Amino acid sequence: QVQLVESGGGLVQAGGSLRLSCAASGRTFRSYAMGWFRQAPGKEREFVAAVRWSGGSTAYANSVKGRFTISRDNAKNTVYLQMNSLKPEDTAVYYCAYGSSWPAASKYEYDYWGQGTQVTVSS
Repeated sequence: QVQLVESGGGLVQAGGSLRLSCAASGRTFRSYAMGWFRQAPGKEREFVAAVRWSGGSTAYANSVKGRFTISRDNAKNTVYLQMNSLKPEDTAVYYCAYGSSWPAASKYEYDYWGQGTQVTVSS
């Protein structure tokens, strides 16, 4: 099993930045992906970004390309999501997820999920 814990959410003004962290623990696979999803009230959980642990390949949703950056720290088993130029429409609960396949832009590709961290962007 894999346990994920997100942190770093908060309230920011439009145009501001926020950095989310997700620490992974437990039994992991030899090669896997970690991703970020978000879910706003009344909306489906949507893909934001993903990183392949071995090699560091990344994938982004079109809505965040150029603004968000996903990265990972191999030694710390931690994935980050640097969010810049935040917009009110970025407001959502952000979830970290662990998957064992790549590419992994679908929520169905992930087996474990964190508890989520709230990101609120004010206009």
